[in-house]
Amino acid sequence: MDSELKEEIPVHEEFILCGGVETQVLKCGPWTDLFNDQSVKRPKLLIFIIPGNPGFSAFYVPFAKALYSLTNRRFPVWTISHAGHALAPKDKKILTTSEDSNAQEIKDIYGLNGQIEHKLAFLRTHVPKDMKLVLIGHSIGSYFTLQMLKRVPELLLMPPTLGAKK
Repeated sequence: MDSELKEEIPVHEEFILCGGVETQVLKCGPWTDLFNDQSVKRPKLLIFIIPGNPGFSAFYVPFAKALYSLTNRRFPVWTISHAGHALAPKDKKILTTSEDSNAQEIKDIYGLNGQIEHKLAFLRTHVPKDMKLVLIGHSIGSYFTLQMLKRVPELLLMPPTLGAKK
């Protein structure tokens, strides 16, 4: 049995306005702003979790912490709630920026199409284009992930192979 005390893994909670709706984002690891962190230590890859229903990102914290640990704490692991599925506590500030086009409303944000556009809007605003992504979807989150890849093929790191090489 491992008797070592495990160092606490930081999880930062943010509420942002995305698509005109409050959205909870849980960020595992020390990186909370990938755009403004220009340090050498800025990671080159982000693990991004899209939950199943009911869309609560907090349910995935143990999984996110495990992924973060298993990658030797080299890559951030972020989990996003579904649009409208998490409300900020009254004492919590909802983050927006003046040039944030994602603060604009998305048509039918609570429908399937709107939820997919919600995740894409978040990635456009909060994740640099040169950042490699590992997208993980659970249940309906898997469907959202597949639809995101269809709409924005640039998100795909490596095309899946459809058979063994001969």
